[in-house]
Amino acid sequence: MPHHYRQEAGTTLSPILEVSELSQGRLSLRPGTLYGSLERLADDGLVTVDRTEIVDGRPRKYYRLTDQGTELLRAETERMRRAVEAATTRLADERPSRPVTGPCGAQLAGGVA
Repeated sequence: MPHHYRQEAGTTLSPILEVSELSQGRLSLRPGTLYGSLERLADDGLVTVDRTEIVDGRPRKYYRLTDQGTELLRAETERMRRAVEAATTRLADERPSRPVTGPCGAQLAGGVA
């Protein structure tokens, strides 16, 4: 099923909230960042406007991934999965080392900052 995002003039809550939820609050998008990203993705043929509606006199655009966008997303997801797998394997193979001092003098176990 294609993933649809709605872009409303002045409101882009759906994808902004989804990014925040998926990243457990570590990432946040601002509307200007999202609009610019959607425009670049559309220019690159990775998303397309599925439809536009006027609601309360304000335009709402609904975006969907193109076939090219879906394939690129699949490939990137697989690349990231392999990177996580490699990192997980390396960490499992590592022997505990002395603690490393991180920001503000905090000691981090396993030598990972």
